[in-house]
Amino acid sequence: MPASEYVRNLRARVGQELIMFPTVSAVVLNDRGEVLLHQRSDTGQWTLIAGMMDPGEQPADTVVREVAEETAVQVEIERLAGVVSHDVTYPNGDRCQMVNMCFRCRAVGGEARVNDTESLAVGWFPLDAMPAINPFAGKLLAIALDEGDRPYFAAPGQGGL
Repeated sequence: MPASEYVRNLRARVGQELIMFPTVSAVVLNDRGEVLLHQRSDTGQWTLIAGMMDPGEQPADTVVREVAEETAVQVEIERLAGVVSHDVTYPNGDRCQMVNMCFRCRAVGGEARVNDTESLAVGWFPLDAMPAINPFAGKLLAIALDEGDRPYFAAPGQGGL
């Protein structure tokens, strides 16, 4: 997906220097216990549904919007699974630190399909028969599937995932 006007304006001011962005990820499960994944159009990699918050947007609104935009699935948020940060360097050299809020969600409507240009494919997968996903997404999935009652976060001094 092309950078938003907000990101383009920031990059015009700071070039490729490190920028922190608030982001969300969604671990969406259906009634059969399958997880919703999409295959990214930029890398071809299967991963969780995720995206950047828009200025003025709340994280819960972002996760509901991103899932609908990318997959046409409507979700209900069950819980905040965790908050983590990770560094990304894009092929053009832009550097970001993504502060990611991962939500566990339940599908409540819509039919999973490619719904924008960010995805090559979208689908539901049994947990024991998923395509390979990137390691960061795999860690978020494990965190969201943990039935503990507290969201995951790195303890002080622990570092990232």
